[in-house]
Amino acid sequence: MSSTFLGMPARPPRSPYGEGHLRGDQAFPQAAARELGNRQLRDNLHKATRTIRAKRLAVTAELPDWEELRSAGAALKNEAMSRLPELLEQLEAKVTEAGGTVHWARDAAEANALVAELVAATGSREVIKVKSMATQEIGLNEYLESQGVTAHETDLAELIVQLADDRPSHILVPAIHRNREEIRRIFLERIPGVDPDLTSVPAELAAAARAYLREKFMTVPVAVSGANFGIAETGTLSVVESEGNGRMCLTLPKTLITVMGIEKVLPRYADLEVFLQLLPRSSTGERMNPYTTLWTGVTPGDGPQEFHLVLLDNGRTAALADAVGREALNCIRCSACLNVCPVYERVGGHAYGSTYPGPIGAVLTPQLAGTHAAKDDPNASLPYASTLCGACYDACPVKIDIPSLLVELRHQTTERTGRGAEQLAMKAVAAVMGRPKLYRAAQKAAAIGRIAAGRDGTISRLPPPLSGWSESRDTPAPPRRTFRDWYASEEGRRALAAAAEHQDLDETPEGER
Repeated sequence: MSSTFLGMPARPPRSPYGEGHLRGDQAFPQAAARELGNRQLRDNLHKATRTIRAKRLAVTAELPDWEELRSAGAALKNEAMSRLPELLEQLEAKVTEAGGTVHWARDAAEANALVAELVAATGSREVIKVKSMATQEIGLNEYLESQGVTAHETDLAELIVQLADDRPSHILVPAIHRNREEIRRIFLERIPGVDPDLTSVPAELAAAARAYLREKFMTVPVAVSGANFGIAETGTLSVVESEGNGRMCLTLPKTLITVMGIEKVLPRYADLEVFLQLLPRSSTGERMNPYTTLWTGVTPGDGPQEFHLVLLDNGRTAALADAVGREALNCIRCSACLNVCPVYERVGGHAYGSTYPGPIGAVLTPQLAGTHAAKDDPNASLPYASTLCGACYDACPVKIDIPSLLVELRHQTTERTGRGAEQLAMKAVAAVMGRPKLYRAAQKAAAIGRIAAGRDGTISRLPPPLSGWSESRDTPAPPRRTFRDWYASEEGRRALAAAAEHQDLDETPEGER
């Protein structure tokens, strides 16, 4: 009888360190402090997120079954994640059957090399792109540039970011940190032949971008897209958008290359009914998006005659293997959680350092790329980039419990960092609270802290190692006496007696008083 050594089970790899855009250069507190100094940024974000929030609340309130839709979306995504290997194989078979070619990429390096090879095979040195978070995640534009290929972003906001040599700061509105006047100046400086009398009126700005892009749509033979959803049942891919640039990219070029994260697969065509109601209402506050493009393989004589689908892992299998990370993969990239987050509204997307900013980014990025791939990994600070107010959970169209996931990630980070000052402080507090005599002595000693309090009754700065706590918040001065002392005093006894008498009166029927 022979035996085969299968090796020891191992966790799937995270996205490799140093590839793509899943890690910033600074920890969140330092990056946030930098962004908070930008008054224009805060004004732009406040105005934009407030507008989107109001629109979203109005259109979701119109649906009497909105909560049932959210539950249906969550159930469908949970089903897709539980059947992911099976559904991906089904998707591959259906795309191939329809005339497309499916490629599998383990990480950013493999995906970039695949796309570059496919573009090179067409002989083109240019590609047009429709907005794709997956290609931003892997740094495709930069890689293509290193291979001598120019990528032209066609989404208006993405175009603004590209022309300004900037980085996206929002999942849905990448240039949300720019106002109209800034965009006007960018167009005047970077678009060849633009009208020098261009104003900051939105219609004029859009017309200038349209004239610039129209020539690209008509002449570049290769397009690169993302996908909002991939249907395993039929091999159909879909892109939803607002400007029509996606429709142009998906129909005019001879070759279409789609890069899709493996978590975007859905089991059935009918599942789109749920998500095409959830996504536009949650993202742009619209009842439906202006353009929804669906395509299945290739059709002779109509649209691209060559179609390639690159299925991207890049840490998603690792996230799927994690009980916490699996729920984060349910995200449909609507950005509703960003628009209600008080932290995001003040610091913007660049502070998160990742392609995926905001509350969902603080969960998803650590799951894809890890939090301890290097010393002082900036991703380790992301789970703390939240007030845990819960607004993101209320807004999420597929009911991802983001606050609970952040708390669990904080727990994991603390467990990995060893005996830090915070852990030692908590251990000391536990030891004191477990000994009544010591606890009472500590309470009396703490009362001395009133000396350090200001007239407003707060202590603005604590000594090390507690200084980190007081750097971002005021600490209330200790009370004059403890609750135990008050409870045992004559004042306490009178207050409790009065409260008991008031309660008896409330419970007595009105006719018996």
